[in-house]
Parts: sequence; C-alpha cells; structure tokens
Amino acid sequence: MESRTPRALVRLKRKLTIENLWLYIMKILIDEKTPLRAYDIKVKLRERFNINPPAVTVYTVVYRMSMDGLVSRIHSSGETRYKPTDTGIEAFQHAITYLEELVSKLKL
Repeated sequence: MESRTPRALVRLKRKLTIENLWLYIMKILIDEKTPLRAYDIKVKLRERFNINPPAVTVYTVVYRMSMDGLVSRIHSSGETRYKPTDTGIEAFQHAITYLEELVSKLKL
C-alpha cells in the first residue's frame, strides 16, 4: 500500500514556510551579518532550508519587510541590499519565542 502525505500536513508545511517566509529571510540576514540582495536571499533559502519559492515571492516579502521596518535597504553600485533592523531582530525573537511556546504546548 502506498503511503500518502495527509493534506493537513502539506498545508501545515506551506503555512510554516512560504506563508511565513519572513522568518527564514530574517534568520538568513541575521546569520550572514552582511547585507544581501534579494536574489542572494532566494539562493540561501534553497541551500539552508530547502525552500524554493518563486523569485517574485522573495522580492515581494523582502519589500513588505522593508515597508514594515523589519529590514533596511542599502543602495550601492546600482544594487539594493537588505539588512535586518533592530525592530526586525526583535520581531524575529518574539516569533521564535511564540513558536517555541506553541510547540511546547502541542507536544504529547
């Protein structure tokens, strides 16, 4: 008999990755300690987390993060690079704490 991944698990994975891509982007930017282009972020998402969203999705999320003050834009040599702001790092830390508390409550 063939094992099939339940749709509920597929939805959960999507919601915890693509629909919350900002968490992964923020982790990359914090760890890299150097401003990155959106394209570089896309590559690192694939390499580090095995997430391969469309480029337009990454650009859209990074743009929204910029508008929300989570990252700042740096323009240099005709390129735009992004780095985390203090507000972004704080939001990331709060999100991780929330997820840890949630997982703790859900464990059997």
